[in-house]
Amino acid sequence: MRSSYRGDDVTILLKDITGMVDPLENKVRERYIQSGTPYSAMLPLEHLPSPKYMRLFYDALTRYSSVTATAVASVATKIYHEKGRSVVLVSLARAGTSIGILIKHYMEKYFAVSPVHYTISIIRGQGIDRNAMRYILTRHAAEEIQFVDGWTGKGAIRNQLKEAMHDYPAVDSGLAVLSDPAYVAAKCGTHDDFLIASSCLNSTVSGLISRTFYRPDIIGADDFHGAMYYEKFKPEDLTYRFLDAIEAEFQAPERVPKSSATTAEVHFGIEEVRSIMAHFDINDINLIKPSIGEATRVCLRRIPWKILVHSLHDDEHLGHLYELAREKGVPVEVYPLKNYRACGLIKELRDV
Repeated sequence: MRSSYRGDDVTILLKDITGMVDPLENKVRERYIQSGTPYSAMLPLEHLPSPKYMRLFYDALTRYSSVTATAVASVATKIYHEKGRSVVLVSLARAGTSIGILIKHYMEKYFAVSPVHYTISIIRGQGIDRNAMRYILTRHAAEEIQFVDGWTGKGAIRNQLKEAMHDYPAVDSGLAVLSDPAYVAAKCGTHDDFLIASSCLNSTVSGLISRTFYRPDIIGADDFHGAMYYEKFKPEDLTYRFLDAIEAEFQAPERVPKSSATTAEVHFGIEEVRSIMAHFDINDINLIKPSIGEATRVCLRRIPWKILVHSLHDDEHLGHLYELAREKGVPVEVYPLKNYRACGLIKELRDV
């Protein structure tokens, strides 16, 4: 699989399907998705952001590099203490790949250990890439594996991962993420719903790789799940701009603030999602995408109905979302969110 990631940072277990699939505009994809076509059987047509939006990305990168680095340090330390020196990082493409690289680099710098790092595909409704799992398990002990992603929304991928590991009972199904507002990850940097700058963009901050793809006429029985390489965006690639900015803020484990969360403060994100479903009379839970990261994805890759925010004046955390909503003509509505700072609601098929 071609990418702009360095070979020693990650082994990408994906099939390069560049030129085999025509990406579709969001409105077309949305009709297919809500008519029953798996979202993984299509790829979104990606566009470069506006100059104004890019300024917001750079601002977010500056503003949240330190917070992100602290979360990396926290979760990397937890992984090291539990898995030890032989840990194998398996990040979930695409959002988890850069996070896996950051964790790998932190462990190299502060624990003098260089974990093997793979990135593989897991798709809601399709499951984990079994060929990728077979590849890893023929090379490493099952107990060494640590799955990595960027953040949790309502916990759908975590649930998919847990279900998939029924076929691999020796593999720990626990997920490690930077931000876990849903309170479902086994390890996290924080439960705060903060802005991870890589969520603001698509392939240009993800090694120039598309989201992952599965369709039986293109992905054979012995193939890894697929992805496309966006060579045309090479001049705009910011993958290592993002990684380097976070790593510049790394601190030693002893200097990382400890989380103050207690079990008495836990409110599972799924409870809030169900409340939103009832309030807006939404029947399909998949149309609700809580967290800053997921709300951003809704604006970039789906057809939003509205964006719920905890405040209309939180430019520090939500400035990029306000701008995306303005550019796309999407209403932004204040809602009493508890676990999250934002939540994207996808427009139903009859309205598309």
